[in-house]
This record gives sequence, structure tokens and C-alpha cells, in this order.
Amino acid sequence: MYLGIDIGTSGVKAVIVDDAQAVVSTASAPLSVSRPQPLWSEQDPADWWHATGDAVRGLDAGLRAKVRAIGLSGQMHGATLLDGSGAVLRPAILWNDGRSAADCAAMTEALPELTDITGNLAMPGFTAPKLHWLREHEPEVFTHVAKVLLPKDYVRWKMSGVFASDMSDSAGTLWMNVAERDWSDEMLALTGLTRDHMPELFEGSEATGELSAGIAADWGVPVVPIAAGGGDNAAGAVGSGVVRPGEGFVSLGTSGVVFLADDAYRPNTDGAVHTFCHALPGLWHQMSVILSAASAVDFVAQITGYADPATLYDATAEAATPGTGPIFLPYLTGERTPHNDANAKGAFFGLTAAHTPLDLAQAALEGVAFALADGVDVLRDTGARIDTLSVIGGGSRSDWWGKVIASAMDAPLTYRMAAEVGPAFGAARLARLCLGEDSVAAVCTAPPISHVVEPDPDMRDLYRERRSTFTKLYHATRSLTA
Repeated sequence: MYLGIDIGTSGVKAVIVDDAQAVVSTASAPLSVSRPQPLWSEQDPADWWHATGDAVRGLDAGLRAKVRAIGLSGQMHGATLLDGSGAVLRPAILWNDGRSAADCAAMTEALPELTDITGNLAMPGFTAPKLHWLREHEPEVFTHVAKVLLPKDYVRWKMSGVFASDMSDSAGTLWMNVAERDWSDEMLALTGLTRDHMPELFEGSEATGELSAGIAADWGVPVVPIAAGGGDNAAGAVGSGVVRPGEGFVSLGTSGVVFLADDAYRPNTDGAVHTFCHALPGLWHQMSVILSAASAVDFVAQITGYADPATLYDATAEAATPGTGPIFLPYLTGERTPHNDANAKGAFFGLTAAHTPLDLAQAALEGVAFALADGVDVLRDTGARIDTLSVIGGGSRSDWWGKVIASAMDAPLTYRMAAEVGPAFGAARLARLCLGEDSVAAVCTAPPISHVVEPDPDMRDLYRERRSTFTKLYHATRSLTA
């Protein structure tokens, strides 16, 4: 048995996977996000740790006792700050926090070769600009920073006492030379840090120490190796078998991602494309990222009070008429690809007194689909191969949303088994690989296909025109939100 743990934004998921690669036990524990000021997004690292324990203890006890290795996945970019004694200095600043936009511009001006070193634009979501902000706005905290850890790596440290990270997650900090798969001393110095502040780097399939005896006893798990793991998207790719050029997936979690695997480092910053290391040796990947995906549907459920998100998905699928309601800009926490605009705002356009909560929900599904299609266009503009797109994440439960997205992208979407637990499943696969008994080719296969959702010709034609209006709305309102 292999244990995979995913430290997400809205919750921690844990899965146990057997030798036949079947998910045999799952559990989860919720998390909440604090927004103390506009553009801010924070979580208490203690909540990750408590939720991790709750999720693991929620798994089948008999199967827990047979676990041979543990893998970790997690939300990327979060700045978790520890002092010399290991105490957390402040709430972690998350991936969808936009406070450091000015710092991104200052960093790029101070080091014009920044994009050449990192392969990425400086964006507020990345970790390095957060520390640049901290040094100026909270200097008393900054002076006590001894270690900066990503969310899953804080949990690893609590599990094992080891300061370690993997290439894929660390590539999203903006402190790495992504081509060389190593920390960049120039980028660290730009934010007043050194390698001593960083964890040791490992490939995602390498072991990084063992679970401590005390935690093992509390969780009912043996003392076993802990794989380096991966950022949530790279781990999701491992779980989906997206490990060869041309293979990709669409992730419908809190954020939305279009992910493409590659066997070479091919940066392209013109359209705000992310170029990171993959969670497996010798591989990289490109991503287009939008900051609100399933969270946009959660938002509609919250403001309308109509139903919980799961019920809202189902009700919308039964009652929606595509392309007839308002148009929704899904920029609830700013945007990355292709706009790189931390000040972008969400909006419903075209509301009338006749519109219902289900019309707003359908508008959210369509707005996210249009934003994802923008990202696909940018990836295609780079010459990237897109042979297949699988779907992972909580939003994969809605086939109706899949039809909306497939029609907006004009591309079929493949649904596979275990799609809802993709990153945790991938973390379990990385756990298996860290034992050194199996090859990547043998473990990282594509899970069985559940079904394929094809573009609907009528919806595709309707969305082509509607998406044009969506794009015009963003550009027409951008100056009003700066």
C-alpha cells in the first residue's frame, strides 16, 4: 500500500493505493482561507498539519498499517516562514494572494535577466515576490526568517524533521534556475535570502527521509520513507500518466490549469505561460493558469444561497440553456494566464431581472471555460503539442461542465478513473517510485478511461461569438480596475 497526501487550498485529501494501482481508501479534511485585506489570501500552517492528521486517520486502519511509503503533493507558491526554532512567524501567504504586484515590477527592473534565469515572469502568486514584499512591509518578521517552506514541505518537516522540497514545486517559487534544476543565487539575493533559507532539492520520486516514530504511532502507519512528491499540478500529471510530450490535462480545482508535459526546457513568457520542472527526472512542463475555477462556482453558491456547490452543478446541468444568460469574468482573485493582472476583477455582464441563480451558475461555468480556452490558445501559439487532454480535480465530477469546456476549447476531454483525487493519487505513485523497485514507465501509466466528452458543434459555434464578447469585456474594463 502507498499513501498519497495532497495539501490543497480548500482541504487535505489522503488516499491509499494498492499494488494494482487501485484507490482503496480515501479521506479528506476541510480548510478555510483568510482574506484580511483586499488581494490578500492566507492560511495558518497549523491548520494544514491538523487537517493532514485528520485525513490520514480517516483512512481504513487496516490498510494504513500496510503502507510502505508516503508521497506528498500540495498547493504551490505559499510562503511558510519559520524562525530558527521552527516556530511559524506569520500566516502563510498563498498562491492566489495579489499584494506583491509592485514587487514583481521592482524585481524585474532590478534584475532584467530574471526571466532568462527562471523561465517565467515575476507574478504576485509566486513565492519570491512575497518575500520581497515582506522585507519592505514587515521587516521585523523578515529579520527572523530562517527557513521558507512551501505548504507540503512544511507538512513534510512536521512529519520527519527534514527540510526538503521537490523540483516541480520549487520551480514555482521564482528562486530556481529551472533549466539547471537548482536554486539561483542571484534570485535569492534579489529578495535578501541565501541557500541557507531554502530546503534541500530532490527529484519528486526520490526519498527525503522517514516518517518519525511519534507521528507514525499517532497515524497508525509504519515508519516509512517519504517521497519528495510534487506541486499539485505536477503530481496530478503523474497520477494521470501525463509524462510524455503532447500529453496534457485540465485541472478543475480551486484554480484552473492547462498542463502540458515536455522532455525539454522550453520557456515562453510572452503569454504568461509557466515553465516548471516536472516531478520526474529529466522532464519539464508548461502551464497556463487561471486563479478561479471551481471556486467561481463556489462563489455563486455562496452569494445566491441557492445550494451547495455539488447540488448547483447538478441543477445547472439539468436546467441550463447555454449562451443565453449573463457573461461572467471569473477574475475573483486577479488573473495569471494570459493577462498577468493581479488587479483583474470578476463581473457579471448583461444581467436582467429574469435571471436566476442557475443562470449565474451557467455563466460561471462558461466564464471559466473561456478563460481556460485563452490559456490553450497561448500554449498553441508557442507551438506546443496538445495530443490529449485529461480532466482532473473536483470539477471533473460535472460532465456538463466538461461539455462546456470542450466546446469552448474545441477539443475533446478524456475522463479517467480517480480523476477527483489526481494530485493525491500522483503523490502515492511517487511514493511507490521512491522505493526504487519500479520504473516510471511501469508506474506512471494513464488510468483507465471512464469516458470522453466531445465538443458540441452547436455550443462550439455559439461560444466562439460569446467568447469574443468575453474578451472585449476584460479589455474594456481593465483600466477601471488598475
